[in-house]
Amino acid sequence: MEDDQLYYYSDTGLYFRNFKYKNRGEEHVFLHLEGAMYRCYVFMNHEFVGVHDGGSTPFSMDVTEYLKEGENEILFSVDTSRESYRLPMDNTDWFNYGGLYRDIYLLRTPKVFIKDYYATLVPIQKFDTIHAEVTMNESVNETVVFEIAELGVKESIEVKDGKGEISISAKPELWSPDSPKLYDVTFTSASDCVRDKIGFREIRVEGLNIILNGKEIFLKGISIHEDHVDLGKTTNDDIIRQSINQLKDMYGNFFRLAHYPHTRRFAQIADEMGVLLWEEVPVYWAIDFKNPATIKDGQNQLRELILRDRNRASVIIWSVGNENPDTDERLEFMIKLVDICHELDPTRPTSAACLVNKVTLRLEDRLMDHLDIIGNNEYYGWYDPNIDELLDILDNTNLTKPVIIAEFGAGAKAGYHSTKESLWSEEFQAELYRRQYETMAKSPFIKGTTPWIFYDFRAVRRLNKHQEGFNRKGLIAEDRKTKKLAYYVTQDHYKNM
Repeated sequence: MEDDQLYYYSDTGLYFRNFKYKNRGEEHVFLHLEGAMYRCYVFMNHEFVGVHDGGSTPFSMDVTEYLKEGENEILFSVDTSRESYRLPMDNTDWFNYGGLYRDIYLLRTPKVFIKDYYATLVPIQKFDTIHAEVTMNESVNETVVFEIAELGVKESIEVKDGKGEISISAKPELWSPDSPKLYDVTFTSASDCVRDKIGFREIRVEGLNIILNGKEIFLKGISIHEDHVDLGKTTNDDIIRQSINQLKDMYGNFFRLAHYPHTRRFAQIADEMGVLLWEEVPVYWAIDFKNPATIKDGQNQLRELILRDRNRASVIIWSVGNENPDTDERLEFMIKLVDICHELDPTRPTSAACLVNKVTLRLEDRLMDHLDIIGNNEYYGWYDPNIDELLDILDNTNLTKPVIIAEFGAGAKAGYHSTKESLWSEEFQAELYRRQYETMAKSPFIKGTTPWIFYDFRAVRRLNKHQEGFNRKGLIAEDRKTKKLAYYVTQDHYKNM
């Protein structure tokens, strides 16, 4: 981004920082990174601390024994190269940003501290029961106080061997996009206290419907990449708020955060502003499903994502993959990911972008049996000419679960105007969107749409004269300001649903 000679550089970068440290009474100090792309080696004062794989999820390392009073030196060696055994692998369709691109902290803690916490509305309980869990960093026995002052909740959680949980009666105001109510929640142990703002809502699947707080909801969404024309993969609160406001201006209520975990600030701000989220891990295309290193990487990234965001009311779907070939190895890999979702968070549905048999015109993917919501990417009218085949696919499939059309769309160069038959024109893209929405309206199975994509984004393989290194399927150009005609088609469609 800063040097044309390094624009396509894909290898190791070194980051140095000198800093002063003074102990303030803490017994542990952790180095916490929100994201380092993709493999990060950490050194403190010329000693190796540890290594982390996975470019989009947070991690912490205990650096207590490596720190010195006074001057310290830290070094990060970050390998941004994509490999066949990593997630994502070396064949993707977005720009390969790398290095340190999210915040880094030193965290000071007591000897025994609250390592993890979870508070959620218990499903199918008339919205009157809250469940809370807490995990300490050591296998201690003690009492942790769980408090939501606004609800008059103050209960003791008995912790045994470092873990405790409780279910209590409470009637919170339910969080929703129309009323994004958040409560101040605290967990207090003998030596530690953590605070968060948490919304309480219920999301579930019932037959062919997606149910939010007991009512059917249609997910009026859009897909989005973590990509900015000036800031690359980095972002800030103003950019996130701009995206959410533009979605609301389009009468949407739902983002698919593709194709990897976006910054935790997106979910936190979505909680505050009232937007629903689909979050996913980069199990993208034909990864090495039988490689133990790949399996470990995928499971670890999913766990880190869920533990990071399961307290966010805005997050309603965990997705475990995108357009993966239906092999035995892939099925085993994906079933385990679904199991991890249910283990760490039994309150949210799971999904993935599943496959279509183009010969029989059916959704045929063994993974569908293990998911709660079926995702489908289709590009009828763009890569496939006959939009009517979409209805055939849905009608030919014995569907018992809701479907989200997770991708559809067409490329258009902002400002290029011609007839609606002219490829790459705004008119062509707008007409395709009209025909897609007309077709989808005839299907009782489709309960959400996240067309591809909100903004044009960098993609190295897209080098024709209309794209020039960008995927031009955005409803808005890469400047995040210039709206194409298809944006207004979608706005009108969502407004009148």
